[in-house]
Amino acid sequence: MTQSLQYGPVRPLFAIAGNLTGLLLLSTCSVLGLSTLIMYSALAFTAVKVIGAGYLVYLGVNLWRKGLSISLSDDQGESRKHGLHLYIQGLLVAATNPKALVFTMALFPQFINISGSLLPQFTIMVTTLMFFSFSCLLFYSLLAHHIKGRCQSWLTSPFSGKIFGSTFMGAGTLLALAGHR
Repeated sequence: MTQSLQYGPVRPLFAIAGNLTGLLLLSTCSVLGLSTLIMYSALAFTAVKVIGAGYLVYLGVNLWRKGLSISLSDDQGESRKHGLHLYIQGLLVAATNPKALVFTMALFPQFINISGSLLPQFTIMVTTLMFFSFSCLLFYSLLAHHIKGRCQSWLTSPFSGKIFGSTFMGAGTLLALAGHR
């Protein structure tokens, strides 16, 4: 959103591409780790699943308590930043974010059928994650461009953090209680 505010609606597409590349790298690491875990220990896999659900609850509690930390600054900064620079910036942000790796490690086990073939399941999950990540990042970019600071007060209000936090807590709780496939 910040880059869309600074550079318009098109230039952030480079950062989005970089972010998706980093997310793909982290998802691949997650898939490789989970595949090994599933092959060697059902107990460890179940533990990762429960810990992952707990992490989602933890994220929800933090959002509930602290709210969203979004900056909708109107500072134009460097208005002609090169696309490669934005791509690398997006890549580094995603690839150095341990939360993305932990998030995929928390999310993926909830939907894996251990008795089924893992490669098609992981392929579908990673593809779905990439599609929705792209859609969300593009939506945020376009939204920021069109409304600029009009929603700043709502996004930074405690109410929005409570809504998003409740969603994460509910999802984590439901995933922890979900039966084993």
